Amino acid sequence: MRTTLKKDERGAALIETAITIPIILLISVGIFEFGKAYQTSQVLVNAAREGARQAILVDKTDADVIAVVEKYMTDGGLPCVGANPPAAAKCSGSATVSINRTVALGTNTASQIDIQYPFNFMVLNPVVRMVTPASKTGQGITMKSTALMRNEG
Repeated sequence: MRTTLKKDERGAALIETAITIPIILLISVGIFEFGKAYQTSQVLVNAAREGARQAILVDKTDADVIAVVEKYMTDGGLPCVGANPPAAAKCSGSATVSINRTVALGTNTASQIDIQYPFNFMVLNPVVRMVTPASKTGQGITMKSTALMRNEG
């Protein structure tokens, strides 16, 4: 069965395709970008937990705790870690790790690890900046994670 297009309908399919393909691509990229953001969040949660496990031990120094947290983050694929992140990484800053070993927890004390990590969407941030250059919407975000564990002894 053969269909024929009227003379005024010939470009309709091309226009529909030109409108829908960018929308489909943006949705697909958004799914991948938010998946990467969720994965980064999970790495930060686990790194804070590992740091808290080290911080509650009596014989561990703050440097030991920070080394464990930074190693976990680096192993998790997060490039913006340490004082000098790799030059190839497009970091808007470096991750910060803070340790507080004297948090009151009932009659005991606890150790708290706080991590702040700069996160940039690879595709969505530039697209938003292209659409609205004066807006702060296209800038990176700071992800945060905290872990609290009761000290030994």
